[in-house]
Amino acid sequence: MSAVPVFVYHSVSTDPPEWIAPYTVTPRVFAEHLDRIADAGLTVVPLRRLVAAMRGGPPLPTRSAVLTFDDGFADFYWSVTPLLTDRQVPATVYITTGVIHPPGGSPEGSLLPPAPMLSWRQIATLDALGFEIGGHSVTHAQLDTLSAEKAWHEIVDNKRRLEDVLSHPVYAFAYPHGYSSAAVRRTAREAGWTSACAVRNAFSSVTDEPMRIARLMVRADTSPERFTQWTLGMGAPAAPLPESLQTKGYRLYRRARALLGRPVEGPPGPGAMP
Repeated sequence: MSAVPVFVYHSVSTDPPEWIAPYTVTPRVFAEHLDRIADAGLTVVPLRRLVAAMRGGPPLPTRSAVLTFDDGFADFYWSVTPLLTDRQVPATVYITTGVIHPPGGSPEGSLLPPAPMLSWRQIATLDALGFEIGGHSVTHAQLDTLSAEKAWHEIVDNKRRLEDVLSHPVYAFAYPHGYSSAAVRRTAREAGWTSACAVRNAFSSVTDEPMRIARLMVRADTSPERFTQWTLGMGAPAAPLPESLQTKGYRLYRRARALLGRPVEGPPGPGAMP
């Protein structure tokens, strides 16, 4: 089984809002990451190709990687797109639709603090350029703490909005904060999503779960040495992995906090495996 690093980025900026700064890398560092990926002999493939291989489709190149970007920050359009198009590297961009400003209107709203986000016109342009546009819920809620009805709204309305704007189906979903549960994954499948990314801080593989794809989170404090290890298939476990007792316990804790009206804000530290 060959480990497949599925990298998850958020903002790529030199001046991010304070709240997203721990999950931000600069354009210079991101360009260095692309060079390290190439130097390691990895072929960056579209996420859909990894999913197809999981389902018994055509095999991947011997050493493959996938790039994903969560939330929908505007710097993907200005800073990341030129670097990827110059290198002809594919990527999937997961959109939190509640933060996107429609022309002449107001966004639906989200739980994310203010930050420059992609516009619908930019999203349509990225789609036309060949980047895969995926869903990341409406408000960026922790889906596994919601009622079934609210989770359905977050998952289904997100898909419908993207498809209305892009005029074609979308298939890739990513769970906000990487959090899911068996019920949430079932809802995502019933909504028509054919893949969904978690985080798990682990490598994916062709035997991974299409509705709980493991990813490696790239943070501001991810060292060059750690990133190089990842490109060489080292430094993290490989999926499929059973859900840990720590993850189950933390879900119960977050649900209890949500019921009390005191939700846990954001994901745990880099060592956790949601």
